[in-house]
Amino acid sequence: MLKSKLGIAPTPTPSGAFSPSPVSLALATSKTTDYDHTVYDNPYQGDKKILIIATEDGEMTMQNGKRFLTGNHPVELFVPMLHLQKAGFEFDIATPTGKAVKLETWAMPNKDKAIMQLYDAYQPKLSSPILLDSITTLADYVAVFLPGGHGAMLGLPDNPNVARLLLDAHDSGKFTLAICHGPATLLATNLFRQPFVYQGYQIATFPDSMDKVLPHIGYLPGKMPWHYAGKLSALGVRIVNHFADKTCHIDQKLITAASPLAANDFGKLSAKTLLDFVHQDNS
Repeated sequence: MLKSKLGIAPTPTPSGAFSPSPVSLALATSKTTDYDHTVYDNPYQGDKKILIIATEDGEMTMQNGKRFLTGNHPVELFVPMLHLQKAGFEFDIATPTGKAVKLETWAMPNKDKAIMQLYDAYQPKLSSPILLDSITTLADYVAVFLPGGHGAMLGLPDNPNVARLLLDAHDSGKFTLAICHGPATLLATNLFRQPFVYQGYQIATFPDSMDKVLPHIGYLPGKMPWHYAGKLSALGVRIVNHFADKTCHIDQKLITAASPLAANDFGKLSAKTLLDFVHQDNS
């Protein structure tokens, strides 16, 4: 009762799952974004796309049995997409079984015109994504994008087809872009190959220490079932940030970022890096 009065109790939804508390939504979300409409000189004019591997799982069961209403975070998905689209790249969107992409709709910046226009334009691909198993090669792609949101921890880090495609990206010199909880997806590669292909890499990602705080402000309805950053660290990855901040980082062909606060900078960094790569490749 006291938590409800203070606004730090998670909010029940009609499905029985919980969305974040009013206080945590006020602290962590906004109806607009800091997307800065960067214009890119010499945009890409080729036919290779960016493959977005998204989650189709929208509920995470906490240790206490309560379910968290999750999916991919819309800011972490759409702000980088806006930059990459401005840079000339198009997208395919895939989920493990071809079910619709789940979004953390409670974080939708629905007063941001650019975001909502992009969301409307990609609604068909979000509603009817490609079956991941049907993508046999990354020959038609320049990069793989792993958006964040706690939903990135569901159905992707243990998926053989995700593992196959990420190993393909790694081995063929494609870029992999991952923001916030998106790097959890990288764990899939360990299904087929040890040592971990990202052993020795430095990345930015959402820290476990922050995830452990979130239940106290009602962002999560309980302790998470598992924590991914520690697993990455145990496999030899060094996490460069300590907070859920604007940190972005490049290590070889892996571009990462810490949180939705980094989405604009991450989008610009990804767009500029990919443009440099494709233009150099064609020179």
